[in-house]
Amino acid sequence: MSTTNVPSVSFTSAGVSLPLESAILAGVQADIDAAFGGGVNPDLTTPQGQLAQSMTAIIGDKNDQIAEISNQVNPDVATGRWQDALGRIYFLERVPASGTVVSATVSGVPGTVIPSGAVAQDTNGYRYTCTAEVTIGSTGSVTAQFQNLQTGPIPCAAGALSTIYAAVIGWESITNAAAGYLGTDVESRAAFETRRRASVAANATASPQSVLGKVLAVSNVVDAYVYDNPTNGTVSVGATAYPVAAHSLCVSVAGGTAADIAAAIFTKKSAGCGYTGNTSHPIEVTSGYAPPYPTYTVTWLTPTATPAYFTVQIAADDNLPGNIQDLVKAAIVSAFNGEDGGQRARIGSTTYAGRYYAGVAGTNPNVQILSILMGTNSAAQSATSLSFGIDQLPTISASNITVLLV
Repeated sequence: MSTTNVPSVSFTSAGVSLPLESAILAGVQADIDAAFGGGVNPDLTTPQGQLAQSMTAIIGDKNDQIAEISNQVNPDVATGRWQDALGRIYFLERVPASGTVVSATVSGVPGTVIPSGAVAQDTNGYRYTCTAEVTIGSTGSVTAQFQNLQTGPIPCAAGALSTIYAAVIGWESITNAAAGYLGTDVESRAAFETRRRASVAANATASPQSVLGKVLAVSNVVDAYVYDNPTNGTVSVGATAYPVAAHSLCVSVAGGTAADIAAAIFTKKSAGCGYTGNTSHPIEVTSGYAPPYPTYTVTWLTPTATPAYFTVQIAADDNLPGNIQDLVKAAIVSAFNGEDGGQRARIGSTTYAGRYYAGVAGTNPNVQILSILMGTNSAAQSATSLSFGIDQLPTISASNITVLLV
């Protein structure tokens, strides 16, 4: 047969259009009838009817695959290696998995230098490395950022990072007052597309968006926030009114190594622009120069881990499971960390009570939510929204969540 009655896939200005499988079946039946000279019983219970259904299923499946391939050139829905290919047009690679970041208090002899790469261990046996060199101050302690060598969203509860794994003379103890900021698995489809959209800015220079895009692409960076102050005076920024000096750039970063962060900031910031922050690393510029090479000190802000506290009230009901409190806590933690597919609490962000209703309600059909209140104070939670400063890294622990059956 040189012709067929089966309708074909069509490509229009609106995209690919697939024929209905009922139309495909009718076409296949017409082809079979014509091939046998007409008069073929079209009943689907007959051998020819069974054959028509099988051929229809095969054609429909191939049509679906064609539609899938066609959609993979659309950045909004592309996945897997197709999305990777689109990213490479913008010189983007999918961000690999990263480890949980913990803000820890390091204590010991004043003046002791804790080098980048110093290793501590938590109570579960996971090892963490110091992301940037710090010096123990006159008070006998200093706050340092440590990152889990094991990637993924591995919790580190408050007080869990408590063992010095590799000794440093003068370093006596370590502890973390707040839970760690969870690491991530390999960058998701949605996160990759969000970053691709921002890549136009990232390919530029001298803008906050370009610096942010570059820093977020640094290996093991789990979050970042950038603020530029072009004025002649200090500006108070965010929920904590963090002071950003005149004519300076404040880059708040969690995770990553000092050398990589410094290089990312330096390649994107404006010439002559100052810095605001509490962490520094030298950058030596070799391109275009002969020795001795010029060296610049890049400074950024390492945010302090800030725990969030929740009080959830649900109506008491005999039909609720015995572990409902644990289920609600798990739902809150999942939403806060973005594990439910939504936006996680981030540096400089505001999270709202409404963000958590769906997860809590989904724990059991009999759950009736009376209120979800938040705060950064363990003594009282009274707000329906919670804002974090650019110097704060939002963290959460199930132990900081109270579930009341009223």
